[in-house]
Amino acid sequence: MNSLLQLPGRILYGQGGIEQITGRIEYTGAKKVLLFSDKVLRGLGMTIPLENAIAKAEVSLEIADNIKAEPSVADVEKTVSSIKEKRPDLLIALGGGSVMDTAKLAAVLLGGASYGLRDLLVNPLQAVKHCWTIMIPTTCGTGSEATCNAIVAIPEEQVKKGIVSPALIPDEVILDVDCIAALPPPIIAATGVDALAHCVECYTSKKATPLSDLYASAGARLIFANIEKAYVSRDKEALEKMLLGAFYGGVAITGSGTTAVHALSYPLGGKYHIAHGVSNAILFATVMEFNQDACLFRLASLCDTVYPELFSKAEGEKAAFIIKRIKEIVKNTEIPANLKQFGVKESDLEDLVQSGSRQTRLLVNNMKELTIDDIRSIYQQVMQGALYE
Repeated sequence: MNSLLQLPGRILYGQGGIEQITGRIEYTGAKKVLLFSDKVLRGLGMTIPLENAIAKAEVSLEIADNIKAEPSVADVEKTVSSIKEKRPDLLIALGGGSVMDTAKLAAVLLGGASYGLRDLLVNPLQAVKHCWTIMIPTTCGTGSEATCNAIVAIPEEQVKKGIVSPALIPDEVILDVDCIAALPPPIIAATGVDALAHCVECYTSKKATPLSDLYASAGARLIFANIEKAYVSRDKEALEKMLLGAFYGGVAITGSGTTAVHALSYPLGGKYHIAHGVSNAILFATVMEFNQDACLFRLASLCDTVYPELFSKAEGEKAAFIIKRIKEIVKNTEIPANLKQFGVKESDLEDLVQSGSRQTRLLVNNMKELTIDDIRSIYQQVMQGALYE
């Protein structure tokens, strides 16, 4: 089997990386820069260091800060429409997954593209990038800065969908811990568990390859070891390792793809607007327990990498330990894990089951095939949240 990974062309990792943006602008030869962010980050002054660095390059700068969290197709279309006349030759995104996904889509929709966003939902491979892109994440979890994916909500279908195309791979990434140093603990938790899910799902994916394994296991090792410390104390070293681990998880996605955790979380985000990382956290351990018998060797192998002190244990014990640690992390980071807290009712179950079963793009990656009854059972379990009590 051939192994393929698609990575951004340049990755800068380390504190103070934002200061190098001036040189990167000069390198690209850009004259018109468009900065994507959101109003919360601008209100907190988070964009000021970046704006100052851009100003040193003496280029034209426009800012789009109307990016909505968990954007719908209409939200992205509105953003792109508002900037379509600006014709930037460099697009920089400073933000979380929603900001970066919107920016990545804008880069392939600007410049007189002959297709629209809804066309990309049908055939994402027709996408062509029209300007250079630089991604700067401000959370430690989405991995959007590394992936060829962009997620949008489809309100009429009450679900989220991923647009996957090589054209969405960013040209450059800056991983600067200063950009996440002030993250609120709940955001560290939710995005961190999302990143951990990327790593564990990719490592146990039916499409896992030696290349995706390399990044998935390295990311898992960093996140398992640092997420609780980062949540409790916002320790800068722990946050920096979380940032790198999240990037590794994003790279792994391009090689193997996530599985049933993400597949079954999309209806929760689409209908109930549960934050993506939270919906993944709710499902994470339950789905991995369902998968355990089919992924025993893979989970045990991951345990050997993350917890080498358990190497002599039996395969089943090591697999169970990884799932136990997932439960502990969700509980210790205080992520709400009962769907009823989000207004999900027993009467909603069948709609969730039908919507979840349609997420075939990711379900086909799952090592163990899920029947309708399996999906129903998983949703029933997470409705109670008993796994984390």
